[in-house]
Amino acid sequence: MDGQQKIPQATAKRLPLYYRYLEYLYTSGKMRVSSTELSRAVKIDSATIRRDFSHFGALGRKGYGYDVQRLLAFFRKTLDQDEVTPVILIGVGNLGKALLNYNFAKNNNIHIVKAFDTNETIVGKDIGGVPVMDMDALKTEVDESTRVAIIAVPSSAAQVVADQLAHTPVEGILNFTSSRITVPPHIRVHHIDLSVELQSLVYFLKHYPL
Repeated sequence: MDGQQKIPQATAKRLPLYYRYLEYLYTSGKMRVSSTELSRAVKIDSATIRRDFSHFGALGRKGYGYDVQRLLAFFRKTLDQDEVTPVILIGVGNLGKALLNYNFAKNNNIHIVKAFDTNETIVGKDIGGVPVMDMDALKTEVDESTRVAIIAVPSSAAQVVADQLAHTPVEGILNFTSSRITVPPHIRVHHIDLSVELQSLVYFLKHYPL
């Protein structure tokens, strides 16, 4: 979306969190919500929420708050929730299998549609309803409709996989390995290192007690 390119990246990262809670409010029958209520629910201060929403114009009214249905419809369009985003998975080890079996069950517009691995014992099988293919088929099996890939391979193989993905239409990579991969400028990478996040949590528990 053109407008979304002009907002801060920090705001863009918070939009799915807002959307998820608004979905909950709507299914609960709540018609309106204040920034203070949103703040308590999503653990983001109300000033930040109001600032985030201000990037999109007048979404609420002073003294009334935000219309839940209107806000939900707006963010659904902003986040392209009416379009299905096909995702591929590279690496079908323990983490990869967990991702396939989960397959973003709470998000109806993101689905892993194909998985790739080098392990001959699982290539050719379906896991969680998703076919597992040989890595040699990556170039031919990934077409223009697929822009997102998840890497869940051993860290030592992460860069090799990234290099292979660079020759496909993939434009975004969610990297679950501890390696910081190098990719061409047209590919965006988000890193999720679970061990680093856990170490960070332990550090904060020790040095910044609540």
